[in-house]
Amino acid sequence: MMVRMWHGRVPTAKAAAYREFTKWRAIPDYRSVPGNISVHILERAEGDITHFITLTFWESLDAIRGFAGEDVEKAKYYPEDADFLLECEPQVVHYEVVGRS
Repeated sequence: MMVRMWHGRVPTAKAAAYREFTKWRAIPDYRSVPGNISVHILERAEGDITHFITLTFWESLDAIRGFAGEDVEKAKYYPEDADFLLECEPQVVHYEVVGRS
């Protein structure tokens, strides 16, 4: 099993709207891809900036390719992200899950 981890920053004033956006746009998109196991969105406010981390769990790196394309390290963005994000970080990070309970 693999984890794909993405990080984004939004102005705290837009955090609630971005959280809602992830519920109706991003999460359903991830879940529609064969091989996606789950999606977890983490949120942490830090003054005027709120950090979001998206952790998606996948059956394999090939399953991630079904979502991200051949360059699996490249972050995928939606057109609506421009309304929220302070910048578009170009890369994501992948981890192999080596233990769980």
